[in-house]
Amino acid sequence: MSKAVESTPAVRIARDCFAVRVRLLNRIVTRIYDEALRPVGMTANQMNILAVLENMTEAQPSDLCRVLYMEKSTVSRNVERMRQQGWLHERPGPDGRAVLLATTARGRALLIRAMPLWEDAQEQVCKLLGESGAASVARLAQPFFPPGNKR
Repeated sequence: MSKAVESTPAVRIARDCFAVRVRLLNRIVTRIYDEALRPVGMTANQMNILAVLENMTEAQPSDLCRVLYMEKSTVSRNVERMRQQGWLHERPGPDGRAVLLATTARGRALLIRAMPLWEDAQEQVCKLLGESGAASVARLAQPFFPPGNKR
């Protein structure tokens, strides 16, 4: 490949773009967790929604969007499926317009059953990223998910 071709915008973007690589990494990592959690019938997004609701006690769907950086449609679709499975319940919010979501006993039991599967996926992802990569991801996420953020 000539020098001129090597430096075209398309080549540089395809070769160097962090956005492309991070999105690809996200899809790979999500697939690892989704496959690991499949035996309990849960996805990575649903596991994270359950975990956040457990830590917050209850929350509005908009709170989940904000905390998990998820699109409203993704949260809505998952919440509806999870409600149908009996993993969470909703009640009217204080103003009557919004709803408050909380995990059910069945949802809490599912989190406990899923924990060994999550640990396996976590280990696979740590191996994929390597020690320094896993540390970088943890460091970058630190401002968004501080340690000890429990109910």
